[in-house]
Amino acid sequence: MKRILFILFLIVGASNSFSQTEDELKAAKASKQDSIAAIQGRVDAIQAEIDALPGWKVGAFGTIGGSFSGFNNWYAQGTPNNSAGTIGFTVNGYANRNESKYFWRNALTLNLNWVKFDDKDDPNDQSGFRQATDVFNISSLYGHKLSEKFALSGLAEYRTTILSNFNDPGYLDVGVGATWTPVKDLFVVIHPLNYNFVFSSGDAIFESSLGAKIVADYSKEFGAFKLKSNLSVFQSYKSSNLSNWTWTNSFSYTLWKMIGIGFDFGLRDNKQEALNYALTTLGDTNATFDNIDNKLQTYYTLGLSYKF
Repeated sequence: MKRILFILFLIVGASNSFSQTEDELKAAKASKQDSIAAIQGRVDAIQAEIDALPGWKVGAFGTIGGSFSGFNNWYAQGTPNNSAGTIGFTVNGYANRNESKYFWRNALTLNLNWVKFDDKDDPNDQSGFRQATDVFNISSLYGHKLSEKFALSGLAEYRTTILSNFNDPGYLDVGVGATWTPVKDLFVVIHPLNYNFVFSSGDAIFESSLGAKIVADYSKEFGAFKLKSNLSVFQSYKSSNLSNWTWTNSFSYTLWKMIGIGFDFGLRDNKQEALNYALTTLGDTNATFDNIDNKLQTYYTLGLSYKF
């Protein structure tokens, strides 16, 4: 009986000791986390001071996505022998300069994606990769400051594809107006005097025109999380058929060192492109601006991200 009581005493004592040790470790962990948060706060404050200094600020981040698969004699599907794959990447780069009297902001967005589906039983099937996503955008905004939040500005922005139809079409916006910077990470461009140059072999469809340009750009970094959102709108004074807008978004979360998870998506509306696609690709000779089904254009990329 004494032996049993002694064993129970040891078990209870060990349990209490373990409980005390676990509580002590949790308390130590909480204090360390508070210390890390305080250190990170000081680091963020110093980084904000660095960002506010004049001079060039250059950087970039991007997303890389890909997958590959192969099947042999997999009879449960319609094409039992095939190989498939996707590969793509996105790059968001910037070079900005902020001085007491002026600012100069330059940005580059590049999104390229290829896909393949090779049916090995079909000798006429295309076996290589085909271009799927093709986005290229470069812009330069210069502003003369009237105050910390308002500036007279000039903008040049060029958009096209580069893999298969470079500059066909290509869009070049050049205009002047004002830029509003309500907070450090957001700027809004309002240019009532802007000319939208359109370069294309389909002169009967694509047309340059005078209009208004509105751009809203937001970039922010929250520790390991970084985002960039850009809305670019052109409103033609000649006809709404010549207007267009594009909204691109990039998100990345760093998991380890410079590597993380990235997600990009974009939306676009362009009636000239929709009509050109219906006439040249679909062969719809009856398509016009009045009857065209102008569907919303979208793209997305999900994969690993790398912070340059």
